Amino acid sequence: MSINILQPILENEKAILYPLQDKDFEALYAVASDPKIWEQHPNKDRWKKDVFKTFFDLAMQSKGAFKIVDKTTDDIIGSTRIYNYDQQENNIFVGYTFYAIAYWGKGINRLVKATILDYTFQFVSKVYFHIGANNIRSQVAIERIGAEKIAEEVVTYPDGTSRLNFLYEISKDRWCKPKQ
Repeated sequence: MSINILQPILENEKAILYPLQDKDFEALYAVASDPKIWEQHPNKDRWKKDVFKTFFDLAMQSKGAFKIVDKTTDDIIGSTRIYNYDQQENNIFVGYTFYAIAYWGKGINRLVKATILDYTFQFVSKVYFHIGANNIRSQVAIERIGAEKIAEEVVTYPDGTSRLNFLYEISKDRWCKPKQ
């Protein structure tokens, strides 16, 4: 999968996903600096600037990270990433997603995930999500769009610590079924 396939500009009725750029650091950090965002996340200190800088640098290196922009305000409201494309297995991961608290419970995550899934399922047959074992909010959100928990994995984070994550999967066939 070429870089342009990993980082298109994607849009839905409420948000636009633009490829993340180095110049977006300060605006995205302004969103990420709220400790409440990270309460259930395995990296609870990601609100700290130095910790977020590592996250941001890895996002840039992935060549699949996006800033999420509110179409009505033109403000950056969060970020997400497409990563670990496996051409042989015909799958990809979506994750590293976070939003400003003001956008929680407003349907933005569902719209953004649907936009990404509609796009990625043009190229792959399965999409996976890693979600921290204690991140109940994200587990519920991903199950609402039809993903199923298929495994538990210990994931090593950039700070060298390892934490339990759940692996969720959604197949193209399952996603493309009529939604009720």
